[in-house]
Amino acid sequence: MVDLPPPAAVPTMYFVGVTTSQSSIMQVFPCWAEALGSDAVLVGIDVAIHAPDEEYRQVVDFIRDDPLSMGALVTTHKIDLLTAARDRFDELDPYASILGEVSSISKRGDRLLGHAKDPITSGLALEACLPADWWRRTGSEALIFGAGGSALAVSMYMMEPNHGVDRPSKVVVTNRSLPRLEEMERIHRQLDYGVPCEYHHCPDFVDNDRVMATMPEGTVVMNATGLGKDRPGSPVTDAALFPERGLAWDFNYRGDLRFLEQARSQRRARDLMVEDGWTYFVHGWTQVIAEVFDIEIGPERVAQLSAIAQKVRNGDARVAASPVSHDGA
Repeated sequence: MVDLPPPAAVPTMYFVGVTTSQSSIMQVFPCWAEALGSDAVLVGIDVAIHAPDEEYRQVVDFIRDDPLSMGALVTTHKIDLLTAARDRFDELDPYASILGEVSSISKRGDRLLGHAKDPITSGLALEACLPADWWRRTGSEALIFGAGGSALAVSMYMMEPNHGVDRPSKVVVTNRSLPRLEEMERIHRQLDYGVPCEYHHCPDFVDNDRVMATMPEGTVVMNATGLGKDRPGSPVTDAALFPERGLAWDFNYRGDLRFLEQARSQRRARDLMVEDGWTYFVHGWTQVIAEVFDIEIGPERVAQLSAIAQKVRNGDARVAASPVSHDGA
């Protein structure tokens, strides 16, 4: 059985994850709450990866039924939680319905809402990593290791027709599990965004090495597997070569970050841009906090909260959290 917290005594947001106490958000959130003029708190709920359906239902029921439990950010369990507890939600946003996952749980009156924020947050993070008009100028491709929720979300964002010609010339996906890969292909075909895609079943890390070796220069390579955070390791071996003059983006910002280390070791030789998941972390949390507490968090506020988070990350105990207005500024 999952270890649920006691009923909330103040407005409370939950973090449903695997090792939530290790996340920087536990130090960042109190500073953000102060900056937002809120007495809200964040509480972690740890659930084992691929837990029994009943445990996910217990978590959702607790949040739904407890008056001061305002909602939650869900990571790692986004697909499994919705699969197990879909009947608990009164409304899902279009992304949640398409992706079959929820990363945000919120309440409006007696209605329980589920949102999939990753297509938005991953897109904002990717735009922050890449130079302007990258895809249009370079004609480059994208390689995604992993076919879970985050991988599917970022692929959807990159291929959306509203980007016009500023889209990858091809999206290549690899995954150890064939069913998830096939589900991703099914969704891409259903969306029919017009970008060529390839799908490779890669049960061994050396299989990923071989796929990456075929990618052209300028490729954006993404680790969306969870390896390096939820589990140690990397989707590629130390012998793998990253495509020259591209971007290596690890969705993780904590853990052993093996993929990130591998990319950094080749930064000069391969002329790489290398990014961790910190920007993704900031956008992911601010988007869900806005949804849970029903407030607007615009670009200026995101920048302010990001600066606060960076000070906390750097170990600055003197973080000054000046109040932020609630008008979206």
